[in-house]
Amino acid sequence: MGLYLISDTHFGHDKILTYENRPFKNIHEMNKSLINNWNSTVTKDDVVICLGDFSFLNKKENINILSKLNGNKELILGNHDRSRSVNWWKSCGFSNVYKYPICIDEFFWLSHEPMYMCRTMPYINIHGHTHSKILFDGIKPNQFVNVCVENIGYRPINFYEIKRRYK
Repeated sequence: MGLYLISDTHFGHDKILTYENRPFKNIHEMNKSLINNWNSTVTKDDVVICLGDFSFLNKKENINILSKLNGNKELILGNHDRSRSVNWWKSCGFSNVYKYPICIDEFFWLSHEPMYMCRTMPYINIHGHTHSKILFDGIKPNQFVNVCVENIGYRPINFYEIKRRYK
């Protein structure tokens, strides 16, 4: 079983193509590519934690997309997800939904927005929200790793790959 991370997929958000200069002709191509990339990376037995801003779609469309994606899917609410409840997102297909950042492997804080307090603590903050900013911000504790799709090839990234870079 693998553990993967991804952020800011923005399924159904046509303006993100322009905002972030995403390399897709239209939103349908983007959605299809994100699903294909996800499924070519993640198996049905893996866990994927989305660090927010999953989708701008309605419930039926979210259920449809989530049913197509491999793995056990979890969500940390992003700024665009918070208008809907934890239970709403769970009813779409996420097994766990978190309102706040979570800590994994005793050292890595996962959040939607960067947790700037980590600069004064001995932790790595893996986050989304900032889109095209650099992926790896140094190799020392109290640094940030941006896993927005623009930085990770529009596919989930293996958590253990990130962990290896910080050993």
